[in-house]
Amino acid sequence: MRIGLLTDGGYPYATGESRLWCDRLVRGLTQHEFDIYALSRSAQQEGRGWIALPPQVRQVRTAALWAPADDGRTYGRRDRRRFAAHFKQLAAAICAAGEDPAAADDFAAGLYGLADLARERGGLYAALRSEVAVRLLEAACRAPGARRSVHATGVTGYLAFADHLERALRPLSLDWYADGDGSGGGDGDSSAGGLAGVDLCHAASGGSAALPGLLAKRFFGVPLLVTEYGVQLRAHYLASGGSAAEPAGTAALGAPVRALLAGFQGRLAAEVYRQAAVITPGNAHARRWQERCGADPAKLRTVYPGMEAERFAAVGESDDGGDTDTVVWVGRIEPAKDLVSLLHAFADIRTARPGARLRIIGAPAQGAEAADYPAHCRALAAQLFPDEAPDAHAVGENPVSFEEIGCPEAPELPDAYAAGSVVVLSSIVEGFPLSLVEAMFCGRATVSTDVGAVVEVIGGTGLVVPPRNPKALADAVVGLLADDERRERLGAAARARAVELFTVEQNLAAFRSIYLEIVSHAPVRRPAEAVGADGAPLPFAHPAEGHVPSRWPVGATAGTTAGAGESDV
Repeated sequence: MRIGLLTDGGYPYATGESRLWCDRLVRGLTQHEFDIYALSRSAQQEGRGWIALPPQVRQVRTAALWAPADDGRTYGRRDRRRFAAHFKQLAAAICAAGEDPAAADDFAAGLYGLADLARERGGLYAALRSEVAVRLLEAACRAPGARRSVHATGVTGYLAFADHLERALRPLSLDWYADGDGSGGGDGDSSAGGLAGVDLCHAASGGSAALPGLLAKRFFGVPLLVTEYGVQLRAHYLASGGSAAEPAGTAALGAPVRALLAGFQGRLAAEVYRQAAVITPGNAHARRWQERCGADPAKLRTVYPGMEAERFAAVGESDDGGDTDTVVWVGRIEPAKDLVSLLHAFADIRTARPGARLRIIGAPAQGAEAADYPAHCRALAAQLFPDEAPDAHAVGENPVSFEEIGCPEAPELPDAYAAGSVVVLSSIVEGFPLSLVEAMFCGRATVSTDVGAVVEVIGGTGLVVPPRNPKALADAVVGLLADDERRERLGAAARARAVELFTVEQNLAAFRSIYLEIVSHAPVRRPAEAVGADGAPLPFAHPAEGHVPSRWPVGATAGTTAGAGESDV
């Protein structure tokens, strides 16, 4: 079948959160064809280009959410009235308090009304930034029944929210919704048509990435599958609170604007979940978020991220359990990982085991705190653990080292986990803990904080302690360092669990089955060319060979290939 893969800030770009699992999905499902519809988040991301794409990718169409997109179009009086009516519904729903079903219906009506207008009359860029939009937004914020948190929004707040809203709704104005005749622009092979020609839309995240899928369902009846390994609404709430795991710039906005953005993201998430045929959270933690945002539990199917077990097989199957006095931490150095608590815990570990070492292996995160936080952690380590020397003639050495993947001691990621006998995860905020799964593949005993999906992932094969509790973390690590048999037993159980649940093969099998299930339950969509000018069906408009789910072999005869070409099934 033909899949429309919808991404936001990831695949097929060389950077981004969804690029790895999307690439594994596309490469693994060789029997399907993929059209990629990608939203980019920055000029830097576009500048780094795409990763190499497999042959089953038929076309790639992209759009930038970071740059101005004024197409120069303005609406006449009648279209301005249409815009005002639809935007008024949308704004009222965003500002409305509580879980009012009427507000959800108003949001959907306003959203699809704007989509219809953009499809018929051109882009919404100027209209969404117009004085009319700002005045309607102001009226919605001050209307009876609006949330108290948006009442204090000022002119600068309205303008800032209008800017964010226009970027979030930019997919409504794209030319991806042609009727399958190849009209419309975009990168890649434009002759392949738009989303009308796909059998299934698969959104790699919620939010703006799923908007093209909503419109494909509305305009053409294409079923929608939504996968969220990190819930977009949760990420937005973390951003509003100033966490380290957020889209840049959100935390700097005022409280009323953040409340408006939260209202928009909440309404959009609820509509995406309502229209999706199936929703695949990456873990139970994400599933609980989706249910609280209105997702129907009957639509939810947990599909764990697939990881390459072979990459860690040499370490996991080795008899070498690592240095029994070395503790390893692997990840991105950012405040959410709480390395401060880890360093204080290691001070207690050193008291119990003076020969212990802590190796922090990773890279700084992106953002304003990318340089500050690692520097703070290095300074704290130097303060807590002055360089020590065994005698007066030896050079002092700090028991805590900060390293990066690719250094001589850890040239590859598996080497980082192989360096120690215990792997720790000290996070205070976590979604699906990929580093923990990697440690499990390597057969290492682990000590983790109880955040996100940690308990679900570890499943009793490692130790779990409360977050922000250095003493509990230290006690658990010391206990494992002192018990070789327990470490070996937990490491073997962890590897067995990871191989059973978190491999690429498991992930591909799940999506292969879900694709077939969704399409088998979707109503048959008949293209326009199957109907004559009088509205009557055209007999033999679709030859049987046009539904064969594969390409014809090179040696096929001319008579066999006539009218068939590449399958759209």
